[in-house]
Amino acid sequence: MPTQPPLDPLAEVGVPREALPRHIAVIMDGNGRWATQRGLPRIEGHRNAETAVRETITTCARLGIECLTLYSFSLENWKRPKAEVDGLMALYAQYLAQERPEIMDNNIRVRQLGRREGLPPAVLRELDLTLSASANNRGLTLCLALNYGSRDEIVDAVRRLAERVRRGEVQSGEIDDRTLSAELYTAGLPDPDLVIRTASEMRISNFLLWQISYAELFVSPVLWPDFRKADLHTAIRTFAKRERRFGAIGR
Repeated sequence: MPTQPPLDPLAEVGVPREALPRHIAVIMDGNGRWATQRGLPRIEGHRNAETAVRETITTCARLGIECLTLYSFSLENWKRPKAEVDGLMALYAQYLAQERPEIMDNNIRVRQLGRREGLPPAVLRELDLTLSASANNRGLTLCLALNYGSRDEIVDAVRRLAERVRRGEVQSGEIDDRTLSAELYTAGLPDPDLVIRTASEMRISNFLLWQISYAELFVSPVLWPDFRKADLHTAIRTFAKRERRFGAIGR
């Protein structure tokens, strides 16, 4: 029997290309809750989130989304039990290694947002291999917010600007929002248009505080390990229906 041709991704989501967000950012919440509900160790929730991550990345790549940022591990997450943190770091190293061929096949360029200091050598090794291998890819830019905190990002940017002022490269009076943006981890990327948070949580959690000033927020009740393409499509359709005024008066 002849196979059905694959659906056009835009037709499947039901949104015209011009209405798509350029940059989607996701706070992936609910892994621990998912595991607890099933009587499993919390690390199993993180392990079972792999399908949600892969499906979200693949869907964004096929839709032609310019940038996807996943909040993978915050600086505050180091406060979690050591066994959970160690398990997470092992999963990150494993994921980066096993998904590298898929990243290359889909022409995805990977960037890390966050501090390198404190990450285990195995994670840094796999991260650097992925960053190097994907550097010339021109499809979706996948930003992994790994060892990330937005306040720390802004502090790091201010420190770099202060050093530039000290060296005479820029005058303090010349510093504006664009100058500071150029020193953030996200330099050169569009600000997020859509922020998705799963598991019904209503917090920003120190995530891209500068960059999401005018982003649209979408809160999903779905726990992250259960998040699928249909859930992403729902968020995108909701975004496309909203009127973005950026502080101006609506029509």
